[in-house]
Amino acid sequence: MPELPDLEVYVAAISERVLGQPLLGIRLGSPFLLRSAEPPLSAASGRRVEAVRRSGKRLVLGLEGGLFLALHLMIAGRLHWKEPGAKLPGRRGLAALDFPSGSLVLTEAGTKRRAALHLVRGEAALAALDRGGIEPLSAGLAAFAAALRRENHTLKRALTDPRLFAGIGNAYSDEILHRARLSPVKLTSRLEDGEVARLHEATRAILIEWTERLRREAGGDFPEGVTAFREGMAVHGRHRQPCPVCGTAIQRIVRAENEVNYCPRCQTGGQILSDRSLARLLREDWPRTIDELERNPALGLREPPAAPGGGAR
Repeated sequence: MPELPDLEVYVAAISERVLGQPLLGIRLGSPFLLRSAEPPLSAASGRRVEAVRRSGKRLVLGLEGGLFLALHLMIAGRLHWKEPGAKLPGRRGLAALDFPSGSLVLTEAGTKRRAALHLVRGEAALAALDRGGIEPLSAGLAAFAAALRRENHTLKRALTDPRLFAGIGNAYSDEILHRARLSPVKLTSRLEDGEVARLHEATRAILIEWTERLRREAGGDFPEGVTAFREGMAVHGRHRQPCPVCGTAIQRIVRAENEVNYCPRCQTGGQILSDRSLARLLREDWPRTIDELERNPALGLREPPAAPGGGAR
């Protein structure tokens, strides 16, 4: 799922191409994309784009007359900048927003249609779509700590909960927790003040660093190839590869469409977190520590059974 750094790069690229231009029209390739009925989608046609911004994990185009197009890409939605009037690409093509200078085309991989488009009138209606999480880059330490401790969750769940924090998902939460040297399964109620401060600092640093890096990589072109797995990430998507800090093999837990990637030396005091399906498979052979795993590396080559409905993203 595109997260805060990816979305900020999208915002910059879209702004550069459509700000001040009239939206000539919207072509829908799938009726399931549109999740609002009033005002009708046709009401957006002919209105100039006055603003492009991010709201949580939504991209928002502010149109003259107080209308807002809010797009959530979900897991597999991606945007592409094409020539004016470009044809929608087969079953993957969900919509095209047509402008004089080009067409912003939305595609979604896979068979599930999760991406969502809303057209709403007024800031209040737009705010109603917001899940309520604080913006991690603008929140001070006190606000960050209050959101983190509002409910008792594991750190991984807390960081990815849109009711607590806006824009953080599976990939960057892994990177943040590695930078902060904190276990993904540590409960927020058990955090010391120093650990909260470390997590706040790591959150800001990771999100800023990756936003700047992705902007440099785009180099003024429209960002293509948006993915949750990036070269240069410390732990996310790097199962069994060496931790860039200590060299220990990265471990992971896979649950349905999500996965947790972590370094057992940097984050969990050498403990290997239990993947329920793999632990049931190995039973007494399940390694409890990284030292035990390294003494018997063959255990690390055994994969958990495939999750129902597909693997992790």
